[in-house]
Amino acid sequence: MDLLRNQKVTRYIAPMREGGSLPALAEADDGFKYIVKFRGAGHGVKALIAELIGGEIARRLGLNVPEAVLLDVDSRFGITEPDEEIQDLLKGSQGVNYGMHYLSGALTLDPYVNPVDAELASRIVWLDAFLTNVDRTAQNTNMLLWHGREVWLIDHGASLYFHHSWRDIENAYKSPFQLISRHALLHKASCLESVDSKFRTLLSMSDFREIVNMIPEDWLIGDSMPSLSPDDIRSVYVDFLSRRFENSSIFVNAANDERRKSLI
Repeated sequence: MDLLRNQKVTRYIAPMREGGSLPALAEADDGFKYIVKFRGAGHGVKALIAELIGGEIARRLGLNVPEAVLLDVDSRFGITEPDEEIQDLLKGSQGVNYGMHYLSGALTLDPYVNPVDAELASRIVWLDAFLTNVDRTAQNTNMLLWHGREVWLIDHGASLYFHHSWRDIENAYKSPFQLISRHALLHKASCLESVDSKFRTLLSMSDFREIVNMIPEDWLIGDSMPSLSPDDIRSVYVDFLSRRFENSSIFVNAANDERRKSLI
């Protein structure tokens, strides 16, 4: 099983103000720069869990995703930060946080200006329908163009929204996810059935189990479902992902229906 690297944050460079959860550009002890998603931000560790799961599934499907690392913030970090909001965020983020390699010079993709072919658009729409990612819209694409204008996916923190309430978790996998109608690339995603056939050969329950096992245990402690142990919570994620994957026709059909409506 591939494990994420662990590094320590050594320098807070700047907040990324366009992100509602105050992610930041920071440097780690390996000398590289990362975009850090902090556990002390609004959605807490749930957003970090969604980032990890979403990013690693995208990677296994062959989509471009920045390298992910686990970044430690110690108790002394940020004490000289003059901005009280940022200092509070850093204090509340001691321990393990989530980082993505910084794509220096990358540009935000405009879905109506930058060319994205039907195959790639369908792969990205499939991924977001599978993960129930509500945050890849024309207003906020969370897609970047980098190195040869390749498309790179960032920010999966709004995925797996069922885990914010844990309501009816046994049936969460059945969601048709009609919010896919807001997806920035839905109008170009004309190959969903063929993509579904390809992707169904690339993932399995063992992949989902390996990815979920990457989640740091302390992200699972003190969850909003106190009756569940960390191992129980891992099992919930694996079960959701496996059953949703096995029943991919539910969200593929819904995405095709929403796409047809948008073209009328």
